[in-house]
Amino acid sequence: MLARSPQRRSPGPLARAFDRFLLNRAAVAGVGIVLPMLLLILSYPLWWAYRPNDIDLLAMNSGPTATHWFGTDGVGRDVFARVLEGGRISLLVAVASTALSAVIGFLFGAVSALAGRWADAVSMRFVDLVMTLPPVIFLLVLASIAGTGIWPTVLVISLLSWPLLARMIRSRLLELRERDFVMAARGMGAGIGHLLFRHGLPNSIDILVVYATLQIANAILLEAGLSFLGLGIAQPAASWGNMLNAARSTAVLEQYPWQWLFPGAALILAVLAINFIGDGLRDAFDPRAELN
Repeated sequence: MLARSPQRRSPGPLARAFDRFLLNRAAVAGVGIVLPMLLLILSYPLWWAYRPNDIDLLAMNSGPTATHWFGTDGVGRDVFARVLEGGRISLLVAVASTALSAVIGFLFGAVSALAGRWADAVSMRFVDLVMTLPPVIFLLVLASIAGTGIWPTVLVISLLSWPLLARMIRSRLLELRERDFVMAARGMGAGIGHLLFRHGLPNSIDILVVYATLQIANAILLEAGLSFLGLGIAQPAASWGNMLNAARSTAVLEQYPWQWLFPGAALILAVLAINFIGDGLRDAFDPRAELN
């Protein structure tokens, strides 16, 4: 008798999603851009001679040189150090605000779907109210109330960003709550906490991952916009937004382009790369891809 060859196990959904992600060239290119940027941003104090607020009075408004790779600004601060420090602050604000908005959005959406009819009605009417507010005006009002700085900016961006996630989570869990294992858990007396974190959270991971990736890019742009208007990260702290604020001066715009060109390029490159990654993750987790 011929020995029966062992059957190969088919890869799981996460492995298939990872394979689809690797086939997306733009997403892989985004990873190839983001990882070196993260390495530079996190490690530059270990190998770069200048700090973001070190002043070189002999090199004010100096162009790029072997000493100052990206030149200096109007008070002699090293632009390269400030671009990397601005990236550190922008990423801190983006990651922290995304995490906070993800927690708020998940809790609102999950409670709305799993806690009953009255909870659904009240929470969704509140979400509708927030979504009807003009986003630009809402953002400026919140920023003027919260003030400037890293954590007020985190709070402002997170309060603006969570309603869309809440609706996506609610849509996913409305379908989930009708399944047999959730109805069985309800019948056995499971509370809302058990339903949220035992059933709701594991079945929403794909939505949260894609939302977080795309929201980080959006939060970087929001922080840059607020800082550009003087409502986000204030000087002397470095931020891509408040560095671009110097370009409002015609003299800087025309005579010292390195002072705004490098932070602007870093902002565009980071946002594009993160969006590429987010689009790749969205396509990789798309259930319709399983049918192809």
